[in-house]
Amino acid sequence: MKRRVVVTGMGAITPIGNSVEEFWNSVKEGHVGIDKITKFDTTEYKVKLAAEVKGFVAKEHMDFKSAKRMEAFSQYAVAAAREAFEDAGLNMENEDPYRVGVIVGSGIGSLQRVEQEYSKILEKGPSKVNPLMVPLMISNMAAGNVAINLGLKGKCTSVTTACATGTHSIGDALRAIQYGDAEVMLAGGTESSICPTAVAGFTNLTALTTAEDPKRASIPFDKDRSGFVIGEGAGVVVLEELEHAKKRGAKIYAEVVGYGATCDAYHVTSPAEDGSGAAKAMELAMEEAGVEPKDVDYINAHGTSTHHNDLFETRAIKRALGDAAGDVVINSTKSMIGHLLGAAGGVEFITCVKSIQDGFIHQTMGSETPDEDCDLNYAIGAPVEKDITYAMSNSLGFGGHNATIMVKKFEE
Repeated sequence: MKRRVVVTGMGAITPIGNSVEEFWNSVKEGHVGIDKITKFDTTEYKVKLAAEVKGFVAKEHMDFKSAKRMEAFSQYAVAAAREAFEDAGLNMENEDPYRVGVIVGSGIGSLQRVEQEYSKILEKGPSKVNPLMVPLMISNMAAGNVAINLGLKGKCTSVTTACATGTHSIGDALRAIQYGDAEVMLAGGTESSICPTAVAGFTNLTALTTAEDPKRASIPFDKDRSGFVIGEGAGVVVLEELEHAKKRGAKIYAEVVGYGATCDAYHVTSPAEDGSGAAKAMELAMEEAGVEPKDVDYINAHGTSTHHNDLFETRAIKRALGDAAGDVVINSTKSMIGHLLGAAGGVEFITCVKSIQDGFIHQTMGSETPDEDCDLNYAIGAPVEKDITYAMSNSLGFGGHNATIMVKKFEE
């Protein structure tokens, strides 16, 4: 028998707010966190815009010495995890530390550190490379730093599935609790890769938009969409076995009831054109949740604002939901915060939980006229207020990785 798993804490660092409350208030007010890149000189770059985290001061979230031994992606993860941990009201003096774990992934880790240290090799020689380069750089250190910071000694792993990282991390944490590996898991994704190498690489792949109007740069499902906007941040949640949560009197935000993971096995960057892989992930999540397509009230789409993703994800939703696809409300949080890469699924999961709580589905900001082949309800023009029982979050990553999480309004 699989054990029931609920959400008892949430934490977020985003381009529109450095806490869940700030983020969600900005979402409801329709703020867009996209602006000119400030992290490096873009004079020679075609791409000028990104969704940067603003006003983040690491020492406000952790001690200064610890912060100095982390790159930004790890700092964001620790900050979000601490918020989620405190939100959940966890006290490790009352917990078996070997039953509390972490699965927090990053798609890239720190490209900035690689850039900095390689420059030292070229300019001053290999002896000048920082001895901490490797532990600063590698992507699993987000999970490691969260565990160290909070004293969590249970299962601690790191998923790296590009843009599906955050959702796979939450799905794997769900499984860890369902099948008895842990009572509590902190799970999600983090990323900070707005740097010359990443922007040049994604630009030359023709994945990023060269639009210069922040309000019309990330426009998922719009006929004029031209690529994604790179973003950064972190989203971490506390998942907990239901009886464990009830025993300690925890507040319960929602229940996680389904998870689907598949691979397109098709192309290194493009999703399968018929949407079959992503559709199967949705079908598996619905099957585990025990629901029919007509029961799905809301889908937080991967919705990157690239031509292929939005078209093929639309086909996937139609394939998975059939006739019910026309009734479900769909949106893309990336229209406000850009594409957070490995962190996207974590923040979008939080969006699903908050949407269930408030009965509010945010507008897909910036999008005006849907592509004629993207003909579903993408919440364009205005937010939608409706009672939500089941919400679904999709993430699709380079390499053909597909992940879907199903969240339900909590009922005893």
